[in-house]
Amino acid sequence: MHNLMRGLLRAGHQVKVLCISTPKQPLETETLPADLLRSTRMEGVFVDTSLNLVDAFTDLLTADNYNISRFFSPDMDIRLIRLLTEEEFDVVQLESLFMTPYITTIRRYSRAKVVLRSHNLEYMIQDRIAQGERNFIKRPYRRYLAKQLREYEMAVLSRVDGVAAISPSDTAHFLEHGSRAPIATIPFGVDLADYPESEPDTRKAPVFFHLGSMDWLPNEEGIRWLLETVWPKVLRKEPGARLHLAGNKMPKDLMEHHATGVQMKGRVKNATSYMRERQVMVVPLFSGGGMRVKIIEGMAMGKAVISTPIGAEGIDCTDGKDILLASTASAFAEHMVSLHRDPKRAIALGNAARKLIERTYTDVPIVQELTAFYKRLLKA
Repeated sequence: MHNLMRGLLRAGHQVKVLCISTPKQPLETETLPADLLRSTRMEGVFVDTSLNLVDAFTDLLTADNYNISRFFSPDMDIRLIRLLTEEEFDVVQLESLFMTPYITTIRRYSRAKVVLRSHNLEYMIQDRIAQGERNFIKRPYRRYLAKQLREYEMAVLSRVDGVAAISPSDTAHFLEHGSRAPIATIPFGVDLADYPESEPDTRKAPVFFHLGSMDWLPNEEGIRWLLETVWPKVLRKEPGARLHLAGNKMPKDLMEHHATGVQMKGRVKNATSYMRERQVMVVPLFSGGGMRVKIIEGMAMGKAVISTPIGAEGIDCTDGKDILLASTASAFAEHMVSLHRDPKRAIALGNAARKLIERTYTDVPIVQELTAFYKRLLKA
């Protein structure tokens, strides 16, 4: 979102940012450039999105989707009404499905085109989580949530003027389900100047790493699988291998996990610095959708990436050329072992990954595609 916002400003467009500030993801204006705050007049409204069992049970009885309803706030709605009555906008871009509860207000107080910037197919994430749920009590509830979310997500398509999907696979899913709203595939992009390459060292075995928010269930599931199933296979062939794991809200039992070659950290101060100092990114995801932002960032820095097919979903990569893909623990471990033994191959993969980002995932052409899509909507 930051990159897209910055890209729109550089292209000469006027941008106003209104967001919710949550306990999990607070708006920390002191961490943002002053000129960006001024140019976007960025402001946040606090919304407590913390899980509430009473609200979740009530929504279950009323058939509301708790995954969505907890992002609606009367305070945010009031601020939005004031903003829309004071100013006119050509386009209101909703960042993710979780902002769609405000569509009714936008329609009432603005003539702007409403565009959903789809980050993920949220129902697909829930469905994949439900498939992997081991708790027989939670499993039917998760399946119900996934079904309910799918129905909501598909219904929203008839309420927006356009959808900016983040990957071709997401676009295909929307079309398969009969979306009548115009859809454009607008991937995630980066400014390569923000992701300098580090000097490769072919003499040292690479350090494997994963960086991701650990209060997102797919990340936690993947890391547990990596530690319990993959890493022992790697150590049997390469006892000197090293694996560094970091992420916000790292579970206590994982922080206390002791395994040969494994280093655990919680939140890191600077994600870019953390990635720069390590060589091979591992992405063991079995549920999710859209595109993994961290893979794009890692590739931009010239990092070799080992991922499951779901982890790399939505990225125009080629297995064996600019990424390594594995569906099983044995295959994942073999890829890790092969790169540990051959640092030059890891560097070559990273260089190919960087070239992929240069060709396909930089900000300027992506912003051009988005604004061209908006112009088509405004003419319709």
